[in-house]
Amino acid sequence: MSVTLTEENYLKAIYHISQTTKSDVSTNAIAEKIDAKASSVTDMLKKLAEKGFITYIKYKGVNLTEKGRLTAVDIIRKHRLWEVFLVDKLNFTWDEVHDVAEQLEHIKSPKLINQLDTFLDYPTHDPHGDPIPDKDGQIMRTDKIILSKAQVGSTYKCVGVQDSSSKFLKYLDKHQIQIGTKLVVLDIEDFDQSMSFTINGENRSMSKTITNNIYVTKLS
Repeated sequence: MSVTLTEENYLKAIYHISQTTKSDVSTNAIAEKIDAKASSVTDMLKKLAEKGFITYIKYKGVNLTEKGRLTAVDIIRKHRLWEVFLVDKLNFTWDEVHDVAEQLEHIKSPKLINQLDTFLDYPTHDPHGDPIPDKDGQIMRTDKIILSKAQVGSTYKCVGVQDSSSKFLKYLDKHQIQIGTKLVVLDIEDFDQSMSFTINGENRSMSKTITNNIYVTKLS
């Protein structure tokens, strides 16, 4: 059974929300994620349930079926592969690729995407540090934490971002923070939990708004 562009966007949204909550995905959460009216979301959820992509119980919430999960992960795979292609081969910056990849992710040629994966030498992560699912829908998880949870005196490496908006990525560029950047935590302010670091040999400070949107792994 075919799936429309709009249905794909719903499935992707449900998948992303489900990764951050232990409960069923609510209609309101979906409406907020895709900027739609709750009544429109309800109508679409009924269609997706009829097609077997989700289980939907009114007033309780939504869960992806295995069919729905694999469809969502396939869309995410295409999106992230296209982001790698745009950055590595067409010299886009990491803050430019999201909107273009949003359009390219709906191309329905499995051969094209598999050839793209081969052409790019099977990348495991996109330019924002997010893992790229393989063709079987498997995702390699990284042991990471939000930077705001880091400990004073320890060294960390930036491995991803929570906020992939153009404004946030440009902020990181301005402060020379990229995937792979190493940070040594110097201090955490008791008052507002802002943090100070050594980055590339220079001392920097960041608000909790910023550190809440950067993923890191501990090096030492």
